[in-house]
Amino acid sequence: MIDKATVDQILEAARVEEVVEDFVNLKRRGVNMIGKCPFHDEKTPSFTVSPSKNIYKCFGCGEGGFPVNFVMTHENMSFPEALKYLAKKYNIEIQEKEVSAEEMAARQIADSLYIVNDYAKDYFGNQLFNTDEGKSVGLSYFKNRGFLESTIKKWNLGYTNTDRDDFTRAAISKYYKKEHLKTLGLTSKSDIDFFRSRVMFAIHNLSGKVIAFGGRTLSSDKKIPKYMNSPESEIYNKSRSLYGLYFAKTAIRKADECIMVEGYTDVITLHQNQVENVVASSGTSLTSGQIHLVNRYTSNIKIIYDGDPAGIKAALRGVDLVLEHDMNVKIVMLPSGEDPDSFMKAKGTDGFKQYLADNEKDFLFFKIELLMSDAGNDPIKKTIVMKDIVGSIAKIPDQLKRAVYLQETSRILDVDESILISET
Repeated sequence: MIDKATVDQILEAARVEEVVEDFVNLKRRGVNMIGKCPFHDEKTPSFTVSPSKNIYKCFGCGEGGFPVNFVMTHENMSFPEALKYLAKKYNIEIQEKEVSAEEMAARQIADSLYIVNDYAKDYFGNQLFNTDEGKSVGLSYFKNRGFLESTIKKWNLGYTNTDRDDFTRAAISKYYKKEHLKTLGLTSKSDIDFFRSRVMFAIHNLSGKVIAFGGRTLSSDKKIPKYMNSPESEIYNKSRSLYGLYFAKTAIRKADECIMVEGYTDVITLHQNQVENVVASSGTSLTSGQIHLVNRYTSNIKIIYDGDPAGIKAALRGVDLVLEHDMNVKIVMLPSGEDPDSFMKAKGTDGFKQYLADNEKDFLFFKIELLMSDAGNDPIKKTIVMKDIVGSIAKIPDQLKRAVYLQETSRILDVDESILISET
């Protein structure tokens, strides 16, 4: 069996337009490509390829999926055969190994959990669009935030009603196992719905499968947690997941830059307004696993955080981890009281992009400006700041880049370079 790392590498490398064009004559139409469907006879082309989403869809016969699905259907191949076909196309060496009984059992459990989450995604979406409570509360909330219906559906947004166990009873009636519902955090230990009376955000993996959910309360009661999130499971590791990366990865690769924000709505609003190389750490500090994910697509990260003290601290925490991965990091602080969602709505796409261009700062200049202004004329505080800055520079693996930053720090702070070097 092909090992998981190789499977992931193949699926990541395969570009739908490149795979399909081996068999179908495609023509550009806006952001998509179109051609005559290879799966049924048609006079007018209805077969659409979306490079940004890495999927194909025929609106005539309904065939659709990812590059590997196209190969399987068109060439009548099994999944492993299609993987080998794509591996050959993209010059990827196949690594195969014997699968133990334990590994097979774990894979079967993971597959079952994906299926349960897919049901939950559809259930929450149905609650949002087709129930009175969902429409009056959940859908109104999303539309008041400016989300288009197409955006709501694309991101698999949903709603859970106030009843204590509606979802759990519905899932069990469809023969989904209660143990899987509890593993995924959809059902609580006391057999009631974990998410109740919340708008729901689906979290996807790199293949587009739903691995977890975040639920936001619309209540003003301070005793109710604003957000509740799925627990970690066999298919969800929070420190190795980034909200929106599935939708952003093509744009990140194209822009050669990943914009990092904090919240779900920040990501969705920016994507809807044509700034699509954006992901979120979902309210947590950046982790090494998340940065490693980004590094698959670009070595450049731009961190945008709210212009409040908490946002500034979050930006500083993320810098050193990015540097350790030998990546380049710039920081943009928004005006006080603004977040990416509100700022995009206030400025529009062009104004937002222009603000980023005018206000982005290299991590070194950002850190020096911020920390030295706090230190004032206090020599002890200045010394602490210098040690902090040099500590960040010391994390850069590239020796030449590290030397350049030390030179710049010496120039800006008017400190002998040899002293700074001795501190690294």
